[in-house]
Amino acid sequence: MEYLFSYGTIQDPQVQKYVFGRLLKGKADTALGFKKVENAIYGRYPLIIKTNNARDKVNGMSFEVNDLDLKKADIYETSAYKREKFPLESGGEAWVYIKNSN
Repeated sequence: MEYLFSYGTIQDPQVQKYVFGRLLKGKADTALGFKKVENAIYGRYPLIIKTNNARDKVNGMSFEVNDLDLKKADIYETSAYKREKFPLESGGEAWVYIKNSN
């Protein structure tokens, strides 16, 4: 089982149904060492930036996903984002979409 941390649109049930074909099972969690910037991608979508300061936190949801779900999420998030795995406040780790600087 993999986990996907969402701090934006994937938390929306309508988006989940559109992208994954179902509602995802998840729980509230927090990404440590990040700051959230609103309207950072295309002037509309949020982005989280790694600060390496454990006091910086971004609240969101950690969703249970499989490999096919992750591929669907990659398409949905577009090349503006890249997916990397980071630790969460709960002690687990999850895939997180951050800015793709390529």
